Amino acid sequence: MKSVVVHGPGDLRIDDRPDPVPGPGEVLLAMEWGGICGSDIGYWKHGGTGTAVLKDPLVLGHEVAGRIAALGDGVEGLTEGSAVTVHPATPVGDEPLPDRLAGRTNLHPRVRYFGSAALHPHTDGGFSEYRVVRAAQVRPLPANVSTEHGALAEPLAVALHAVHRAGAVRGKTVLVNGAGPIGSLVVAAAKHRGAGTVIAADLSAASLAVARGMGADATVDLGRGEALPADVELVFEASGAPAALGPVLRATARGGTLVQVGNLPGAAAPAALGDLVTREITWVGSYRFAEEIDDALEALRQGLDVSPVITHRFGLTEADRALAVAADRTSGSSKVMLRLDLRNPGH
Repeated sequence: MKSVVVHGPGDLRIDDRPDPVPGPGEVLLAMEWGGICGSDIGYWKHGGTGTAVLKDPLVLGHEVAGRIAALGDGVEGLTEGSAVTVHPATPVGDEPLPDRLAGRTNLHPRVRYFGSAALHPHTDGGFSEYRVVRAAQVRPLPANVSTEHGALAEPLAVALHAVHRAGAVRGKTVLVNGAGPIGSLVVAAAKHRGAGTVIAADLSAASLAVARGMGADATVDLGRGEALPADVELVFEASGAPAALGPVLRATARGGTLVQVGNLPGAAAPAALGDLVTREITWVGSYRFAEEIDDALEALRQGLDVSPVITHRFGLTEADRALAVAADRTSGSSKVMLRLDLRNPGH
């Protein structure tokens, strides 16, 4: 089978690897669609993302969906041919989480994640024609959800987790700073959870157009010098840019809540944080998700439309072009999709 493999910074290859065979308790998936994430771009451009550094070749991709091709021994409740997506996380070790973290499996101290170099040996992702997964990771797609949209259940789950971390949003005015794929999905998630007015801010007019497509009621074009609104009770920072923290904290109302969903650098970076104290803001981190992928699938079943966030599609063998487009802020790209099924390469 062909796989999208990063061997080092700037070194992406389409490698031939043996077709996998499911063992007991495992499922073989014939992959169909994958979405490119910022971490995939990081491995390709820099050989790492955050604190995870590439040591060996790695198959990219954790936003994926396909169909069940075969079931390993002992797998029940799943059917060959069914359209599915994947929960990409596998906690390592049997040590239980402390009571204060009950249910927050995303905070397990060691987690293997599709397409991640955080642990060694690395955990290959799903940008390949086939992938074997644990049966417990498989999530059947609702009948009205395509595998292309099903591949976006993972980033939608990230967005829903961020909204969950914010507490009650119904009827509130919400600001989302950063209208990339995650920010635009946060817009959709907040609207889905009943937010009254959602304002999206970004430097890119193209990104703001996507945010409007995902339900933003108003936008702020920072690239044209427009200012963030003042005194917003609930703010999501989705850009991950340290320079944005000062203005975003200033935009947050006194006693308001700021949810940090954009992945901040793992190294020291300057940021103006004084308003965190003087405005008594609650600053909450949001990391991946626990089981919100099930909430994402339910939202998709109910009709949440993720199609506006999809701007480009490429075949598996065009992965280098796809990553270049996804990494280029001038390309107008939001979510760039890979068609992984070489047996049916049509878009």
